[in-house]
Amino acid sequence: MKSMKIICPNGHLGFAPLRTESFHIGVQAAPDFIAADSGSDDVGPVPLGSDTSTSPQAWQMHDLEEMLLASRRLGVPMIIGSAGDTGSNSRVDMYVRIIQELAEKHNLPKFKLGYFYSEVDKETVRMKIRNGDSVTGLDGFDDLTEAELDATDRIVAVAGVHPYIKLLEQGADVIIGGRSSDAAVFAAPAIFKGFPEDKAYYLGKVLECASFCAEPYGGKETVMGEISHDDVQVTAMHPEQRCTIASVAGHAMYERSNPFEEFFAGGRLDMTDCHYEQLTEKTTRITGSRFHPAQQIRVKLEGSGKVGERFIGFCGVRDPYTIANIDRVIGWAREKVQERFGDEGYQLHYSVYGRDGVMGALEPLRHQTGHEVGVLVQGVAPTREMAEELTLIGLRQMFYARLPDVKGTAGSVSFPLDEVVEASAAYRWTLNHTMPVDDVFELFPTNMITAGV
Repeated sequence: MKSMKIICPNGHLGFAPLRTESFHIGVQAAPDFIAADSGSDDVGPVPLGSDTSTSPQAWQMHDLEEMLLASRRLGVPMIIGSAGDTGSNSRVDMYVRIIQELAEKHNLPKFKLGYFYSEVDKETVRMKIRNGDSVTGLDGFDDLTEAELDATDRIVAVAGVHPYIKLLEQGADVIIGGRSSDAAVFAAPAIFKGFPEDKAYYLGKVLECASFCAEPYGGKETVMGEISHDDVQVTAMHPEQRCTIASVAGHAMYERSNPFEEFFAGGRLDMTDCHYEQLTEKTTRITGSRFHPAQQIRVKLEGSGKVGERFIGFCGVRDPYTIANIDRVIGWAREKVQERFGDEGYQLHYSVYGRDGVMGALEPLRHQTGHEVGVLVQGVAPTREMAEELTLIGLRQMFYARLPDVKGTAGSVSFPLDEVVEASAAYRWTLNHTMPVDDVFELFPTNMITAGV
């Protein structure tokens, strides 16, 4: 095979529905594979900890149906990674069930449906720790302790190319993957077809977020990547989009502390010497990427643990004096919560939008307050009742805050709602670590079944 083409219709399948016009154009280009990533830790720790999806099932089913019908019509494999936002076992099972139901609905001829799991039992990790293997923290996390492991509700391992290649070797027509590296979903079929890892991993990197590598910006549009033994080419499918040197190189640097490298289970992609060339108005050619295999395979682990039940409230402030003293207002409300509940056993968070609600302490313009601000209050506690009450106190006492020089009694805080609202339970990331493995398949068991009629 001189070259191989993959189309990606969505950078996070189901998070918002794929756009069908550009997808159908991509299908008409006769790709060899149709693939998409369906998960991310960008959605925070709640979906993983609670074992739920943040995307509506109807949106996920929409994308799966479009991709499955195109895949079966063309007779090319379809690959999905990180099923259902988190890639937990229940999300993989959900996608497998959806594929089976869609195959029956459309009377599709029988095909091979492969899938693998990514959840890791806590005792497996505990034995690694006790055997002296370092479960190493990433991005400021300390090495994992058993106490932090005990605070974890669910763990997934992030797969590389290995389980995808295994299932392709077994003849899978459709693959549903557990939690995976975004890029591995695309690199795996390229490696399976014999293309060099140097270019296969870059192909995965450039395709992982679909049309985010194109301009002008437009989410959920299809792009096509073509790999040869000499280069990678990426082309926008939407009539009004194009993949340019700037848009493709910019995406290569996207979401990373070092813009020139990305790590996988099994090695590191080095983009330091990448060269970008504008082939046509819509296509950019890339050469120069390098893949460096690791001497030992270390697999990233993501874990989430429940903190407590959560309520939220919201208020707005337009009075200039109150805005100037907003921290004192918040301090007053905190004191009233402390008088009721003490200093421990709960969490109370205030986000001041219009000052630093988005970036917090990193906001460089936090002293340039606007003419009005909105304050989001979040209360977290062991029980629903406690969370509701402490959030109510933390919100309403802002109205009663006593500031010097205030003589009026009307209050200077407005409430769009009288009540506070129950939100999802609060979770936190407990694991952002890597763990050594002797056999990568001990974490990613594969399965093969038949779907269709």
